[in-house]
Amino acid sequence: MGFHSPEYGGHALDPSVDTWSVSGVAVRYPAGHVVPAHQHPQGHLIYADRGLLRVEAESGQWLVPPTAAVWLRAGVQHRLVVPVALQAHGLFVREDVCARLPAADCVVHVSGLLRELIMALTRADNAAVGDRRMALLGELLVEELHAQPVLPLHLPWPTGGAANPIQQVCQALVDNPGDTGTAAVWADRLAVGIKTFHRRFQQSTGMTFGRWRQQLRLMSSLTLLLQGVPITQVALASGYDSHSAYTTAFRKQFGQPPSAFTASRPVL
Repeated sequence: MGFHSPEYGGHALDPSVDTWSVSGVAVRYPAGHVVPAHQHPQGHLIYADRGLLRVEAESGQWLVPPTAAVWLRAGVQHRLVVPVALQAHGLFVREDVCARLPAADCVVHVSGLLRELIMALTRADNAAVGDRRMALLGELLVEELHAQPVLPLHLPWPTGGAANPIQQVCQALVDNPGDTGTAAVWADRLAVGIKTFHRRFQQSTGMTFGRWRQQLRLMSSLTLLLQGVPITQVALASGYDSHSAYTTAFRKQFGQPPSAFTASRPVL
């Protein structure tokens, strides 16, 4: 379907046709671009073949490096935040075809085959490709997507809306991942006891404060790594005391050291 700039054809990754079970579109976004909250009636796969994309929904936030894609169920409202320039590819899967795909919103690994299928479906001239080829590409994409493992790139978001003070804490940490304030400091800011703060945070996010903040820091650090910032600087900016502490946490979360991640990053 070709590339469209954010100024052309609307702000979102919208399908232009729904003739096939799977259709797609590709869009270039500049650094700093934000796509306002919107939703689609189809299941939605979002992939950025370069750069880093943040997808935000009521249930949480996901970071999408070039080796992964976000899967959203039909009707899930979301917005896109573009920390660095990228090319985004949106795939739309009809609801009647979604039964074998994840029942919850998540980040999935993108295999070499899945990547090529995404490219074929989002860049194709559908009229030239023909119905049979489009149908076969769509069927194969669903099969390959079904086989992909879910990745730990989800950050749960507090329930209860902006009135929930825990959401204010989380938003402040998102705005400054390197913030060193302890749970006790945040409890004092909210004028509650430390036990009450921990209980409310766990109830609102499903995670402890320490685990949630570490996940946020590691996810946020991916943006700096993709921008080529030295690992030691990334560690300090993300709230870690040293290169080694950051590397240990990164390896535990993502299964590889940050040096391996930076070595595989695409040229932006």
